[in-house]
Amino acid sequence: MELTWLEDFLELAETGSFSRAAEARNITQPAFSRRIKALEDWVGAPLFIRTPQRTTLTTAGEQFLRGAPDLVRRLLQLRREAREAGGRETATLRFAATHVLSFTFFPHWIRSVESHGSFGPVRLLSDSMQACEELMFQGQAQFLLCHRHALAPSRFEPRQFRSAVVGHDALMPLVAPDADGRPRWSLDAPGEVPLLAYTGESGLGRIVAAHRFEERAPGLKAVFSAHLAASLLGMACDGRGVAWLPHSVAAQDIAAGRLIPAGGAEWEIGMDIVLFRPNARQSPAAEGFWAEVNAISA
Repeated sequence: MELTWLEDFLELAETGSFSRAAEARNITQPAFSRRIKALEDWVGAPLFIRTPQRTTLTTAGEQFLRGAPDLVRRLLQLRREAREAGGRETATLRFAATHVLSFTFFPHWIRSVESHGSFGPVRLLSDSMQACEELMFQGQAQFLLCHRHALAPSRFEPRQFRSAVVGHDALMPLVAPDADGRPRWSLDAPGEVPLLAYTGESGLGRIVAAHRFEERAPGLKAVFSAHLAASLLGMACDGRGVAWLPHSVAAQDIAAGRLIPAGGAEWEIGMDIVLFRPNARQSPAAEGFWAEVNAISA
């Protein structure tokens, strides 16, 4: 069996399409199909039900999916640890972090942790929540820094991942003021309210969506969407609508009066800032860092 077969399996299970999965894996569809067939031959059972509409998992495929992500992550980690032991790689700490936390939280947080001890080089990969999750599942990052709320779904099951709360933030519905200093649109008043929304790959978007504010404010209508909070911030300051923005991102614009709340405190969403890691043991440097984070958070 080859590692690429497992990675192909996970991509096909995610997309449900041989053509999209082959494109994502950057190989031709016939070659991709042959590798999937080779994996099924190795397992000894069909893993997928192939139909013209969509490819779905068989019962054997669902069972295989339960352990495949952790197996891929462990194989990549073992290879990395072997290279470190052989002197081919330094003991670099690899972090994935959502765009917003990469700029607003990570620099001073990592400095505060490093003030308690030296942990070696650090590599930061900044992307959307969806992309950061994939980096973790693929074993390309040892840690993930992101926002979390109890109502929003998480892909990190406790049997595979641990987490530590390292900070707090809040999503606030913000809008540019009118000439009289009042909100251009109010969530507490009837009428249509233009919404500056997050796209599906955004973790903040999942948190906002979980609160179903449109049921309390039927006038909310999305007029613009982006996965970056910074993009919504600029549009909100330009008077284009209401956006739920992290306080950590919008604090300066709030202080300068460029943005004001579009509703009362009941429209705000408190969030934790958390650090995720796999349950499986990692490199000595990563384990040392995790121990320090927990000591500080205790």
